[in-house]
Amino acid sequence: MTTDDRFYVTTAIPYVNAAPHLGHALELVQADVLARHRRLRGQPVRFLTGTDDNALKNVTAARAAGVDVRSFVDRNAARFAALRDPLALSFDDFVRTSVDVRHVAGVTRLWRECAAAGDFYRRRYAGRYCVGCEQFYREAELVDGRCPEHLVAPEAVAEENWFFRLSRYTDRLRDVLETGQVRVEPAARRNEVLAFVRAGLADFSVSRPAARAGGWGIPVPDDPDQVVYVWWDALTNYVTALGYGTDAPDYQRWWVDSAERVHVVGKGIVRFHAVYWLALLLSAGLPLPTAVFVHDYLTVDGAKLSKSAATAVDPTELVDRYGVDAVRWWLLRDVARVGDTDFTVDRLVQRADGDLANGLGNLVNRTLTLVHRYRAGRVPGATPTGAATRLVEAYTGLADRIDHALRDVDFRAATGALWSVVDEGNRLVEAERPWELARAEHAGDGTAGPRLDSVLAVLVGACRALATELAPFLPTGAARLRDQLLSGDRVGQPHPAFPRLS
Repeated sequence: MTTDDRFYVTTAIPYVNAAPHLGHALELVQADVLARHRRLRGQPVRFLTGTDDNALKNVTAARAAGVDVRSFVDRNAARFAALRDPLALSFDDFVRTSVDVRHVAGVTRLWRECAAAGDFYRRRYAGRYCVGCEQFYREAELVDGRCPEHLVAPEAVAEENWFFRLSRYTDRLRDVLETGQVRVEPAARRNEVLAFVRAGLADFSVSRPAARAGGWGIPVPDDPDQVVYVWWDALTNYVTALGYGTDAPDYQRWWVDSAERVHVVGKGIVRFHAVYWLALLLSAGLPLPTAVFVHDYLTVDGAKLSKSAATAVDPTELVDRYGVDAVRWWLLRDVARVGDTDFTVDRLVQRADGDLANGLGNLVNRTLTLVHRYRAGRVPGATPTGAATRLVEAYTGLADRIDHALRDVDFRAATGALWSVVDEGNRLVEAERPWELARAEHAGDGTAGPRLDSVLAVLVGACRALATELAPFLPTGAARLRDQLLSGDRVGQPHPAFPRLS
């Protein structure tokens, strides 16, 4: 293992003001694919997710529900942690900002480092505050007086807070983004962030009165009347979960020494990750992330998915009804790299039936059936000839195509590469018609047998390559395929790996 290989990938940590929805599943599954793919390539990987327990909106939601904040937060945080099994996630760590001792120590240390750099001052402030976003908005940023994200009028708030000197870092942030030292993908999001920075950065509030939060949150060091602003608190989880603040070796191993430090986030919080977070790290003299990968939103009938609205879709219920393969496949195959994607159950079912049952499942099933019928379950040791060579070219180049697509964080392109091999395999079966070659061989045609051997050997090779490369995307489905395809010169008995849903 070399230091240069290390890959650290994180999701944003969601508020726990309500149960998780399908949009959270999208981000978790995308990050999971990146982690599993790098592990498949032999790289050391650490995958972090968790929950943002300290938000004011969690306090507000608990009060509205008539439940004490601790019980409310614990219950909803457990729902997010429980997504691991139904979504077949492989995260290595799950941080909870209200109970993890690593986190409190790390937030305190980072605050003191930025204070030592002279980047804090305290002043009274009045502004328009959106609790949903947990941020102040300038009048010019509002749309008809409403928050552009939640479409509600922000509250008028006047209070005395600690401020961070973000304006001091305008030039350095512009350079970091323009040079690509920190990649922001896709390009439209990079351009959006750059436009924000080039327009000039204003200092921002990084604390809230403890009284307004009911004492919920991490106290500001040396100022217990204030709690650390939730976004400062939440962003630091990427290093606090590694032991920053306790001098644990994981911080050096996975943040300082990793070749890649990648955040997977939604478009609504790009500014926090690609501007504010970078500035905090620059202030404290810490390494920056190498990339911020941004996904757009899922919608239902054109409305953004929301934990607290009727547009929420429960991912666990979806998996219970249609299976993890169908849910993960839709999230990876249908969701656009740029632009929002509308979810319907019909689309999920059609995609699973068309691709998994009728496409890949059918190819593997017919391949195993042919090998058992005509070669007693033994894979021929044949040299590819004729039309079979095209399939060989397709599946031997598959890994490189997936690598390229995932470097660009393009899950549609990566799954499309898999499907090009499936299509080529089914075309080979239809073109060569192995059952006719078998009849010709039985009738004494001396060329039919070698051609049949070539077709069967290449089909098995293609199916095994697909099962291997499918594993980061559909770990449970890929495992079922590997159990049937075996290795070496034998294959198992066929049975449907992906049953039809409709």
